[in-house]
Amino acid sequence: MQNLQAVIVGGGHAGAQLCASLRQSGWIGEILMISDEPALPYHRPLLSKDYLSGQAKMTDLLIRSPSFYEKQCITRRFGQVSSIDRQAHQLTLCDGSKVSYDKLALCLGARARKLSIPGAGLAGVHYLRTLSDIEAIRAELDGKRKVVVIGGGYTGLETAASLTNLGLAVTVLETATRVLQRVTAPQVSEFYARLHIENGVQLRTGCVLSAIEGDGRAQGVRCADGELIAADLIIVGIGVLPNTELAEAAGLSVGNGILIDGHGFTNDPNIVAAGDCANYFSTRYGCRLRLESVPNAGELAKVCAAALCGKFDNIDALPWFWSNQFNVKLQIAGLNVGHDTVVIRGDHRIGRSFTCFYLRSGRLIAADCVNRPQDFLLSKKLISEQLQVDVVRLVDESIPLNALMLELI
Repeated sequence: MQNLQAVIVGGGHAGAQLCASLRQSGWIGEILMISDEPALPYHRPLLSKDYLSGQAKMTDLLIRSPSFYEKQCITRRFGQVSSIDRQAHQLTLCDGSKVSYDKLALCLGARARKLSIPGAGLAGVHYLRTLSDIEAIRAELDGKRKVVVIGGGYTGLETAASLTNLGLAVTVLETATRVLQRVTAPQVSEFYARLHIENGVQLRTGCVLSAIEGDGRAQGVRCADGELIAADLIIVGIGVLPNTELAEAAGLSVGNGILIDGHGFTNDPNIVAAGDCANYFSTRYGCRLRLESVPNAGELAKVCAAALCGKFDNIDALPWFWSNQFNVKLQIAGLNVGHDTVVIRGDHRIGRSFTCFYLRSGRLIAADCVNRPQDFLLSKKLISEQLQVDVVRLVDESIPLNALMLELI
């Protein structure tokens, strides 16, 4: 491997971890990271939280310091790859230059899903995915008062919380009948609706949009019922799409992401994929998954790096996620796909601390832990060990979860 070159396309969380893990796994050849963002790899989740609100500087966002890449002999190059020649083991960049590789890692990430209504291209309409997106929003905040956030998922709600903390009047528009509808139980949605309303956010659910209106610049959102919601600034957070076009054009298998096996390989034995663009089969959940989370990006990157060094680990880490809104920290363990029972430990209707457990056939498969870090840690263990749980005792707050855990093992 001494004279070989590993090329990583993408400078997000997966790309940054893959660089580090390649060295840790014994790769002694060259490592080149090609990124279409000029900045060093940075923590994307902080964009809609601390960075948007001004609590963090650019240096606070960096995943690793510039000296790390120098010490590990990792070369970074700003550019965009336009094609992959798998037979020649060569990449072509948009500027026409060529880069050869022996092993290739695709950490292509995902892009913001665009609105498809009239007026979506007006000035004052912003998306929230990259550092440049946030910079554009921050540049427009001075003198603005009313902000409309389109999308009631985690990104939209986090953005609403950050802007509310800055003193802006925020309205969140969600087409579904409740916020977080695709990812949480009704009780969790109810809590987050209450949290935002108590902090002054206006929530409109079941709101179908017909157009963004304005004379050269967005001035409001027209709903299907005819109401116009005025706005000085509009921020769109309606999900993302995996970047698979480069892989598909090269003949790699895709389907809601780049398809990889249990070791991270695509259908080309010299190419792996990791991060938001990668789709793998989960033995834990019995289906293919494409997860959009920092922990998932990191775990996939570690497995891919090991595979490129001839060490074949399996993708089997338990998925987990988090979200910070106002003074509330949500930690999610597992995936609630296919649950048949939902129970609550605590009271989601009052206060700001409870846990929502999702079970299937008597076993815990996921937990949404609101300001309950101990519940989160113990839930991860319960889910990983697939233990049968007494639901009555699980929700009984007089019984500490660690005591319950001792009863089960």
